[in-house]
Amino acid sequence: MTETIDHRPSWDEYFMKLANEVATRTTCMRRGVGAVIVKDRRILATGYNGVPTGMRHCAETGCLRQQLGVPSGQRHEICRGLHAEQNAIIQAARYGINITGASIYVNTQPCVVCAKMLINAGIEEIVYQNPYPDELAMSMLEEAGMKLRVFEG
Repeated sequence: MTETIDHRPSWDEYFMKLANEVATRTTCMRRGVGAVIVKDRRILATGYNGVPTGMRHCAETGCLRQQLGVPSGQRHEICRGLHAEQNAIIQAARYGINITGASIYVNTQPCVVCAKMLINAGIEEIVYQNPYPDELAMSMLEEAGMKLRVFEG
């Protein structure tokens, strides 16, 4: 009997690799973030950070946060773009896809705005790759009972 070795990536590796690939579509000049919403090992929606559909990209208009020297994690309201998690939730809603009970793979820890949206969207688990300087987001996710995992792959 011949033993076979499975060289395929784990599910976590697979979905995080996809999140990183989705991030390559970013229109943000500061950070490329990608998100993949998954349920029962099936991809439900994806999102990357960037301006709303049909609007000029920040490369054309200039990044206001960069021009003003705004640090990461602050003054989200002056950014023209949406975050990857927001775009993934919006895509699911737009196409009538129920994401309650799903997991989200994102290559950067969610900010507080995204954390609140993920909680209310019914996401049950966040798998993230890179830290982000937002302690309030983490405390709210923990208080909500969100399952959080740092991807170490």
